[in-house]
Amino acid sequence: MGKTIIGIASDHAGYEMKETAKAYLEAKGYGVKDFGTDSPESTDYTDYAHPLGHAISDGELERAIAFCGSGNGISITLNRHNGVRAAYCWNAEISRMGRLHNDANICAMPARFLETDQVYEIIDAFLETGFEGGRHQRRIDKIDL
Repeated sequence: MGKTIIGIASDHAGYEMKETAKAYLEAKGYGVKDFGTDSPESTDYTDYAHPLGHAISDGELERAIAFCGSGNGISITLNRHNGVRAAYCWNAEISRMGRLHNDANICAMPARFLETDQVYEIIDAFLETGFEGGRHQRRIDKIDL
């Protein structure tokens, strides 16, 4: 079996943190599919969130990381896609809970409000935590319209 591929995307405000997170994931042995952006030039988060959302919704990828300045815009956009459960994560415990109870498949973070070490902790919690299932599965089953 090949290495797990993690999707990653950001707008301009999240570009630097996306690049840092991408290097961190690769150093941990993950493959990374980068949906952009490719520079800190002003851009729209939707242009990168939608292709990433499609990749998760279509089953091309199982998990992803996303950044924008506040984490809100990219999270809102990603959650428009059926099958996408983007958790808005600002610390490791929220990231863990997003996986445990919500089977989150995308971890969306506020790049302007986190330090690099916090991002690493959030990523580790997101990738190392499984879904608890049970009563939570019935809730997951009711999300998509």
